[in-house]
Amino acid sequence: MYNHTNNNGLNKVKYLKWALGSSLACLATTASGLAHAEEAIFVGHLADMSGPTAFVGKPYADGVRDSLAYINAHGGIDGTKLEYETIDYGYKVPQAIASYKKWQSRKNMVAMQGWGTADTEALISFAAKDKTPIFSASYSGHLTDPQGKNPNTKKPAPYNFFYGASYSDSCRGLVQWAADDWKTKGGEGKPKFTHIGANHPFPNAPKAACAEYAAELGFDVLPSVVISMKPGDFKAQCLSLKSSKTNYGYIGNLGGSVQSLIKSCNTVGTDIQFMSNIWGGDKLVFKAAGEGVKNYIFPTMTPFWTDDVPGMKLVREISKMSDSEGNKERLHHYIRGVCSVYFMKESMEWAKANGGVTGENVKKGMYVRNNWVPKGLEGVCLAATWTPEDHRGVNQVNIYKGNFNGGDVRVDKVDQITLERRVDWLGY
Repeated sequence: MYNHTNNNGLNKVKYLKWALGSSLACLATTASGLAHAEEAIFVGHLADMSGPTAFVGKPYADGVRDSLAYINAHGGIDGTKLEYETIDYGYKVPQAIASYKKWQSRKNMVAMQGWGTADTEALISFAAKDKTPIFSASYSGHLTDPQGKNPNTKKPAPYNFFYGASYSDSCRGLVQWAADDWKTKGGEGKPKFTHIGANHPFPNAPKAACAEYAAELGFDVLPSVVISMKPGDFKAQCLSLKSSKTNYGYIGNLGGSVQSLIKSCNTVGTDIQFMSNIWGGDKLVFKAAGEGVKNYIFPTMTPFWTDDVPGMKLVREISKMSDSEGNKERLHHYIRGVCSVYFMKESMEWAKANGGVTGENVKKGMYVRNNWVPKGLEGVCLAATWTPEDHRGVNQVNIYKGNFNGGDVRVDKVDQITLERRVDWLGY
């Protein structure tokens, strides 16, 4: 006799119904998967929340994560959700590269919010090959020449973007301020300039470019002074600065290292005008360093938390994604994280309307506007312009002075400098 029962115990008619139902269910599942794939795009997020730059890495990462969450809570990219993952890579390049590769192979990453200089520069070729824009928190001038037009450019960086002036341009703005300061104070002869920082890609990024411009402005450029990225006793280095009679010192480090430097130099009586990179000056540093902070000069690319500008309303709403009571006073590093994500957001919106949100289209979206400020962040993010030939989005440097007086931190704006977009400075 013919047996109508299959191995699952179903007769022929029941089996056909079951098979048809399974096929339809499978088709429905596949369609659902495709719909989901169309509704979400993946953004990788590298952060340093435990390594040597965590002092500023965490507030910046908070700005990025709150922004991504806020965008999703308010419609995503015109209906497309942002799927994202934050990895604390501890400022270690191998971990950064491994995370990037994992996101590329498993998540079909469309864009990445990155962090440090060493890892971002190590990923330049990967990003170009994969056509994946990286929006870094490294402002290395080496990332600004997309086509390698400048002979000084080590490697073209067509898929690298960052919000703000480059480290090199910020330092150029500071030495321009210092040259005026020297004249204003009636200084005689050539002022002396020294780069101070660890022998590491981050503090070294602007060293050659800034020294070159300082010499061009009439400074006597002295040999650099090396201090660790970690906090320590830097009295020996401060005595070296004292004996060389350096007038202006550019600090390439950040966080605890800067606090140690200020205290050590205060202890040995070093008479020097400190000027720091954008990560080396904030209210937490000034509070921790205490009375040693006198007329400390540093650049910014955004207003401060308490400033009254229209775009701060949106920043404060974004901040509530991780602080529902709205009580936290965020550092300006947090606000730069917001700007970085919102420039990416609007380039993604353009991409969606012009062929789809692919890495290549997101890159094209970065070029479609001039003097561009993301909607809702007026007065917060500086107007930026990127072109296929020049990734120096911002060439304006706002310069502030910090003081610690009897327990209070006071920050005042002292200058605003707009750098030339000199061809010989591109990628350098």
